[in-house]
Amino acid sequence: MLYRINYIWRVFATGLSFTTFGIGGLLLSLFVFPVIGLFNRDPNVRKRKARYLIHRAWQFFLNFMQALGIFTFDLEQARQDLKGVKGKIIIANHPTLIDVVALISLIPRADCVVKQGLWNNFFLKRVVRVADFINNDQDVNKLIENCKKTLEEGYNLVIFPEGTRTVPNQPIKLQRGAANIAVRCHQNLLPVIIDCNPTTLTKQEKWYQIPPRRAQFSMRVIEEINITPFLLKEKNESIAARRLTEHIRDIFIEEALKNETIRK
Repeated sequence: MLYRINYIWRVFATGLSFTTFGIGGLLLSLFVFPVIGLFNRDPNVRKRKARYLIHRAWQFFLNFMQALGIFTFDLEQARQDLKGVKGKIIIANHPTLIDVVALISLIPRADCVVKQGLWNNFFLKRVVRVADFINNDQDVNKLIENCKKTLEEGYNLVIFPEGTRTVPNQPIKLQRGAANIAVRCHQNLLPVIIDCNPTTLTKQEKWYQIPPRRAQFSMRVIEEINITPFLLKEKNESIAARRLTEHIRDIFIEEALKNETIRK
């Protein structure tokens, strides 16, 4: 009986969380961001303040979900490891729907390459536009130029090499976008490994298809990937990006196996 009550509560709390997230994004867009724009005419200042506000709002959202009993978040070590990181390309695996929220909640100065769908999302389109996140639906040269600019400004660029959420029990498939950006911007990659046990909010699950117990969500930062050997070995940038993508995939697979071992 208690299990059933807990399960029903977590379904309700999950729906409440996503409703809160959507309405929160809309309220920020309609009432808070316009005030920032009104008192800050410099577009760079507006962008910086908007991104910091998103960082703090998403911190609140994670605390809200934990308080409701949906997740237990183990993020403190990752928070310390990412503290003071500046001008880095941060890559991560992508097991759940909330990965980008969790990661940006740890990084005060974060930029992100986002899918075109978010630019058209009713609740979030104003958020990503005011924050001036990078739209992945643009000319490759322009995309690289924008990525290089944000790194030079000291922002950390968050990218999910898979491009979409991982399909459970299926081989990891990576796109070459993150590697191409690293190679052409001559910037190393800082990997973050995300684990969620039991799995929830995956690509094949509806929001209400929750696990039998509260999910434990954790992150850990691992050793930075030096791209210099790939550039020296392969003079062609496209081939270097391909080899780097294969290396990232191998790391993600190895770290996934480590997570499985830890859980056992």
